[in-house]
Amino acid sequence: MIVTAITEGVQVSVETNYQPEYSSPTQLHYVFTYRITIENHSNYTVKLLRRHWFIHDANNTIREVEGEGVVGQQPILEPGQVHQYVSGCNLRSGLGKMHGTYLMEKVVDGAQFEVVIPEFSMVVPYLLN
Repeated sequence: MIVTAITEGVQVSVETNYQPEYSSPTQLHYVFTYRITIENHSNYTVKLLRRHWFIHDANNTIREVEGEGVVGQQPILEPGQVHQYVSGCNLRSGLGKMHGTYLMEKVVDGAQFEVVIPEFSMVVPYLLN
């Protein structure tokens, strides 16, 4: 399932996958990957400066992750351009969710704005049966 949000013309879509080959349920270690697609539908060039994530685990823990760029990059997107990357997350339960924001900058004038990263779930497939 893909979830999508649009903020000021910047669309963020997320698709998740469980990674059983890297997970160890008996040791409470569940690994998920997520593919992020950022599309610039605005009329101006934007640069992704920072990310701010909230990671919720079903065992009632919440982690906050903040930092520069995404996977070591601060992509610049011209109008109509798309940037895609894959990252990962580990949970101590087989059920969790993430959401957050990107801090973006309009290249033309340096104005900064936040773009919503829509909330998405990470669920081990056998929990859905």
